[in-house]
Amino acid sequence: MSGLLDHLKARITAQGPIDVGQYMEECLSNPDFGYYQHQQPFGASGDFITAPDISQMFGELLGLWAVHQWHAMGKPASFHLVELGPGRGTLMADALRAARGAPGFIQGLHLHLVETSQRLRDIQNQALTGYQPQWHDEIGSLPAGPLIVIANEFFDALPIQQFEYTSDGWLQRRIGVAGDRLVFSNWPPAFSVARETAALAPQPGDIFEVAQLSQIIMGQLAMRCATDMGCALIIDYGHVQSGFGDTLQAVKDHAYAGVLETPGEADLTAHVDFQALAGTAAAAGANTYGAIGQGDFLNAMGIQERTEVLQANATDQQRHLLLAGRDRLVNQDQMGGLFKVLAITGPQLPVPSGFQSS
Repeated sequence: MSGLLDHLKARITAQGPIDVGQYMEECLSNPDFGYYQHQQPFGASGDFITAPDISQMFGELLGLWAVHQWHAMGKPASFHLVELGPGRGTLMADALRAARGAPGFIQGLHLHLVETSQRLRDIQNQALTGYQPQWHDEIGSLPAGPLIVIANEFFDALPIQQFEYTSDGWLQRRIGVAGDRLVFSNWPPAFSVARETAALAPQPGDIFEVAQLSQIIMGQLAMRCATDMGCALIIDYGHVQSGFGDTLQAVKDHAYAGVLETPGEADLTAHVDFQALAGTAAAAGANTYGAIGQGDFLNAMGIQERTEVLQANATDQQRHLLLAGRDRLVNQDQMGGLFKVLAITGPQLPVPSGFQSS
């Protein structure tokens, strides 16, 4: 029995059932037992593989996207390059390597990483030595000025609330204790979702998810982009239109696990509602583009051409890995279709790279 399970049972027994968002926060960020404090989530030795682990081309193309946006911003002599949830720092290291060919870009950037895990900060520091990154617990502490933001698989790990439609209307899902097990149960909602779901015609058993923290962060990002001349690129798995469905999932050792089975030992995520994110960004004064499929975005950014360049000096085994990595990133039945890409910019900036034909 895990230490976090004991902690959760004691908390629930003393205070009553907790909501899904509180459960996710405990599982991922509890300072003593949280997943990101102690587990190794990323890479082949971890619980899951992200796009930067699959191919260096992913990070390189995002680095080129940042350079294109920097040019569109008028090549400011000083600007902030920000990554939300940088993992091991692999994506940013690949991006900065690709951006070195742009005169003035590396010299002008101030690197900021939004990361709460000290363990991951130490790993990121090793990967990004020489760039003097500054770490932040939240985006509210980012300094003023032009900024370019990258968020890959960041929003999916933020806490959500779940509501189930019943004969009594919408009820909120909470986690309680039954014997030695954690169990879901329905309770009167802390807030109403009737207005957001009215046009969707809910049926009994439908699950509706609300990501309040995601909306708050997106609103802050969009306001910064609108007022300080900035842009942000959000890549994540999710749905383009709001709808119903239970998307909360746990991943452990590269396989799905029960959400309530091993708290603190598995990664917990939920699909991102890109329609809701885009709506929040637009309401804050930013322009929005997408969401489009990751495959469409990477193809527009030149992943095919980049593959050919890298193949020129590669061994047969390296060519095989390059092609396999590219296919996994762009194919519609793999990450290319499941993952979506959303861009937001200040209203003074043109259509961002990768979205001209969307």
